[in-house]
Amino acid sequence: MNEKNLKLLWSWTWAIVLGLFLTILIRFYFFVPVMVDGSSMMPTLHDGDRVIINRFGNVNRFDVIIFKDDNREYVKRVIGVPGDKIVYKNDELFINGKKQDEPYLDTYKKQLGNALLTDDFSTEDMISGGVVPKGTVFVLGDNRRASKDSRIMGPIPESKILGTTPICYWPLEHAKFIR
Repeated sequence: MNEKNLKLLWSWTWAIVLGLFLTILIRFYFFVPVMVDGSSMMPTLHDGDRVIINRFGNVNRFDVIIFKDDNREYVKRVIGVPGDKIVYKNDELFINGKKQDEPYLDTYKKQLGNALLTDDFSTEDMISGGVVPKGTVFVLGDNRRASKDSRIMGPIPESKILGTTPICYWPLEHAKFIR
């Protein structure tokens, strides 16, 4: 093998090794795929959907997040951030006294007709101090009737959050940007 071919082989080898390293780094650290387990996020996400965890950026109100608790990963929607007082009354969400729209629940609310999707509750009755504590978030599943969320688990420590879920990529008929 002449020197020119050896240099070409060496440069290709380094390109392949670097490419594999970057692929593994991105795949296992930056954008981690996760499968949704259960129906607590329907109609937004379904059992068996595959989503990507984005580990970058801030977690904001109404983001869909994945957190780990008791060696299990949960997919839920952030409803309250530190300092928020949350009240649910007559199937309407109030955060710090201000009514909030939840368009991601419209499908279920239409199906239920006059029945309530979300039972009345208040963080004043659930959390000492009545507001979402510093360093935590208050989460709910979109399928409020079948969700183990902050109403049961309490506020979720930010340290348990793995990231947001901006994309559902599988199955293809469910592929979308999550809002």
